[in-house]
Amino acid sequence: MGVSIRGLMLDRGGVVQEQYAVVYAPKKKKRLSANCLEIMPSEEAARAAAEPQRHRHAAIVAGPSKSSEGQYLFYLVRWL
Repeated sequence: MGVSIRGLMLDRGGVVQEQYAVVYAPKKKKRLSANCLEIMPSEEAARAAAEPQRHRHAAIVAGPSKSSEGQYLFYLVRWL
C-alpha cells in the first residue's frame, strides 16, 4: 500500500517521486501530462527556465504515474 502525500497515493517502490519541473500550463491544473513538462535537476534550474509570459511555470511535481488510458501523468505538488 502507498503513502498519501497531499492526496496522492505514492508508490513505496520509488517509481513515483517528487521532482522539480517546468510546466507548460496555460490553465493551471493539478494533473499534468508528461509531454507538458520538463524535469529539471534543481529548484534553481526550474526557476531559471520558467517563462511565465509563455505559460511555462516552475513547479514541484510527483510522478510519473500511468493513467488508465496509458498516458504518463504527473501531479502538481506546488508551484514555485
